[in-house]
Amino acid sequence: MSIIPRMAGKKQFNEDETLDRAITVFWERGYAATSMQDLAQATGVLRGSLYHAYGDKQAVFLRVFERYRRNFLDAARAQLANRDPAVALHDFFAYTIKTMTEAVPPTVASPGPSTRGCLTTKIATDETAMDEPVRAALRSMLDELEDILLARLAMDDATARLRLPSADAARLAATLTRGIVVMERIYHAPAALLATADSLVAVLFTAK
Repeated sequence: MSIIPRMAGKKQFNEDETLDRAITVFWERGYAATSMQDLAQATGVLRGSLYHAYGDKQAVFLRVFERYRRNFLDAARAQLANRDPAVALHDFFAYTIKTMTEAVPPTVASPGPSTRGCLTTKIATDETAMDEPVRAALRSMLDELEDILLARLAMDDATARLRLPSADAARLAATLTRGIVVMERIYHAPAALLATADSLVAVLFTAK
């Protein structure tokens, strides 16, 4: 997704650093609770400069979410590269769980220990964020994730052992990632989450 700056000319700030800081704000506070002033304070970029460069808050979010989507999906592909399909799916779930259970520094809003959770699901459960451009971005992320899973599970070594059609297995795996997110927010138990994921792997694949 490409967003054209509102003003021509070179930006007077480091865009990569700015977007990395902005995504942290959305991740910690959610969409509704994040304001352009919050983004300005976190990035060190004047609010007017953010407006001129990107537009409104939604435009900033769509830009940072595109970076998040690209990075996560690239990592998902890498985790699914193992030559054993069952191990590949285990590695994918292990990576997914690791990213959402990483500890984040305490803030004024969250002074106690907390974990990152999943940005996609955090935004998806915020009705104030569900304008069509945001909904489309989330949909694209999840659709591509399912496509990546399908590409691995449709390989001959996987189809020879799957108990379900590859498309059904990919959809089930993608759906479990959303359920894992919710369970993580309630229990904060990475080992239990991975055990659940491994149970799905065991159900999907016959033994070698």
